[in-house]
Amino acid sequence: MEVGLTHTSTLTVESKHLAANVGSGDLEVLATPAMMALMENAAMEAVKDALAEGQTTVGGQISSSHLRPTAPGQTVAATAVLTAVEGRKLTFKVTAHDDKGVIGEGEHIRFVVDRQKFMAKLQA
Repeated sequence: MEVGLTHTSTLTVESKHLAANVGSGDLEVLATPAMMALMENAAMEAVKDALAEGQTTVGGQISSSHLRPTAPGQTVAATAVLTAVEGRKLTFKVTAHDDKGVIGEGEHIRFVVDRQKFMAKLQA
């Protein structure tokens, strides 16, 4: 896996993405957890084609600012860029923006896992 892999995921802000409906606030704006989930999705997508058969990635840590509100109906794009690979640990720079500019930025760590072994831990 090579540093520099990137992907951009997008969403149009709907009712299900609003802070008032997610439970992270009481305003009808894009919820921080929804923005961060989009960032995680971009990171997952950035590396999925570089994984071996039977592997996936799981989120381990994310830290992000949420700088500005985004209204329902607006499109948000989150971009993840792979910045470091240390064994199974993958580090990404993540940013999110809407039509007015950057709304959030931060760092996300994912780990490469074997799907079957990971899911077997639920049975243990």
